[in-house]
Amino acid sequence: MDKEIYLKNIPHSTVLALDSLVEYESGKVVSLTLVQRKELGITLFAIDKGEKIGGHAANGDAMVQVLDGSAEITIGETVHTVTAGSSIVMPANIRHALSAVEAFKMLLIVVKPA
Repeated sequence: MDKEIYLKNIPHSTVLALDSLVEYESGKVVSLTLVQRKELGITLFAIDKGEKIGGHAANGDAMVQVLDGSAEITIGETVHTVTAGSSIVMPANIRHALSAVEAFKMLLIVVKPA
């Protein structure tokens, strides 16, 4: 019987740096999905300097863990500067956007109602 895999696109039983799993590409937003379920999404992003993820709202809470670089994340009307090692939660149903101040990597975890 095959073992079910819950986390995909990532080595198991291996010590690693998450930021090494996604690489920057000039002028692009690169993503690597680790989990995509109705109630949970986990995705790694590498976002080139100057790139943006436009304003939108999600039906779940979204937590960003910054792995490298820095960005401005706007939640509602408030702009937050985030840098490597910091985290921020974007609440459900509140418009948010992201702009890479410099090349920027993040782990995004979105938790939605089941």
